[in-house]
Amino acid sequence: QVHLVQSGGGLVKSGESLRLSCSASGFTFDNYTVGWFRQAPGKDREGISCIRTRDGSTYYEDSVEGRFTIFSDNAKNTVFLQMDNLRAEDTAVYYCAADKATARQVDVVTMILLVTADYWGQGTQVTVAS
Repeated sequence: QVHLVQSGGGLVKSGESLRLSCSASGFTFDNYTVGWFRQAPGKDREGISCIRTRDGSTYYEDSVEGRFTIFSDNAKNTVFLQMDNLRAEDTAVYYCAADKATARQVDVVTMILLVTADYWGQGTQVTVAS
């Protein structure tokens, strides 16, 4: 069965850290673009970061750049999102998504196109108490 499995998340205080993971089951992340989205209550889902597993090229949305780090461990078939200096406004359900990497660059367009990704994780709640 081909799917993505997420882990991590939880409740932390403002300024603390969390790490999310997204593991592929039934396929390998050898040449995929893997991204992280989040959806806060009453808001649209937004793309915040993505990585091309082949070479580690990354993209970050402005609100998370400098605080979040996306990286992959291809041996473990897993992509991680390290979230530092968390803020109350980071509270949301976080989803990972994966699709075959086809674009030359990894940028905001890549992030937008991931909305139509073939594979999605089940979602995990991140709550940051102020």
